[in-house]
Amino acid sequence: MQTHVVPVGFDYDRIIAPLVRDQMDVDRVVLLEGAVGSEANVEYSRNLAEKLEGDFRNLLGATTERATLASVYDYDAAFEQAYDLINEELDAEDTADDGAAETDRREVWVNVSSMPRPVSFGFATAAHSIMVERPEDRDRIHTYYTAPEKYLETELAECLRTGLELAGAAADGDDRDVDGDDDRLRAWLSEGRQLIEEFDERGTTVGAKEFDGSHVIELPVASFSPVEPFEELVLFTLGDHGEFDSVSGLAETLAAELGEEYTDSFRSKVIYNVDRLGPGGKGYVEQRRDGKSYRTRLSRIGQLWVRAHAENEPVPVRDRQT
Repeated sequence: MQTHVVPVGFDYDRIIAPLVRDQMDVDRVVLLEGAVGSEANVEYSRNLAEKLEGDFRNLLGATTERATLASVYDYDAAFEQAYDLINEELDAEDTADDGAAETDRREVWVNVSSMPRPVSFGFATAAHSIMVERPEDRDRIHTYYTAPEKYLETELAECLRTGLELAGAAADGDDRDVDGDDDRLRAWLSEGRQLIEEFDERGTTVGAKEFDGSHVIELPVASFSPVEPFEELVLFTLGDHGEFDSVSGLAETLAAELGEEYTDSFRSKVIYNVDRLGPGGKGYVEQRRDGKSYRTRLSRIGQLWVRAHAENEPVPVRDRQT
C-alpha cells in the first residue's frame, strides 16, 4: 500500500500528473494546505487541494485526507508535523475490505515539489531522519520531486509586458499604425484570457517533465555513518562492474582485483560488509532475491557516493605491485 504525503502550494500537475503518467499505485493521499499568507494565497491553495482531492479519488481510486500547515514559513513546525505524519503512516495497520489485516507493508512517498522552501526542506529532512532512525524501514520511505514542463509565471509576465507596452503607447499618443495596434491588442487579450484560465485551472506550473523514463525524481538519503576502508573497496567494485548475480560473484571479483586468494573467510568478509552497506545498514547497496542468490548493486545514494569519491578510489593491490 502506498501513501503519498503532499504539501499543496500553487501547483496541480506536478502533484498528480507524475503518478498518473507513471501509473503508480496510490492508495491513500494526505494533502496539506497552507494557512498563512495572503487571503488570496490561502484560498488558492484550498481550491487546488479540493480539486486534487476529487481527482486523486476519480483518477487513481485513492482515499484522501486534508490537513492544515499552520505556517508555510516555519521550518521547525513543518519538520515536526512531517515527522509525526510519516511515522504514523508507517505504523498504521492496513485492513482489507473484509476487515482482515493486510500483509503488505505501507510505503510513504513525500512529494516536495510544491509549497515554499521551508516546508519542502522540512518534510524532506524529516523523511531522511526517519530513514536513519528506522533503517529497517528505509526502503519504505521515498522523497521525490517533479519538474514542470512549463512555468506559467514567465508567460504571464510576457503577456503583461505586452499589455503594458500597448497601454503605454496609447497613453502617450503614439502615432503608430492604429490598425496594427488593434490586431496586437486583440491577440494580447486572447492570450491573456487563455493564460489566466490556465493559471486558475493548473496553478503556477503546467505538466510533469520526464527524466530517464520517469516523472518522479526520487531524492536519496545519505547514511550518517562513515564508510570503512574495506566497505569503500566493495562500493568501488560495484561501481566499476555494475550488478552482480550473487554476493559470491562480487567476492570473487574483489579477491581477483586485490590479488588475494578467494577463500570462505574472504567470502564471509564480503558478505558481512555488504550487509552493513545494505538496506538495513548504511543504504548504499541494494539486494534483490533471485532464486537462492541475491542480485547485488549500488543503490541511488551508493552511486552518488562512488561518483563523488571517484578521485579517491584506491588503486588495487595487484596494480600497485606492477
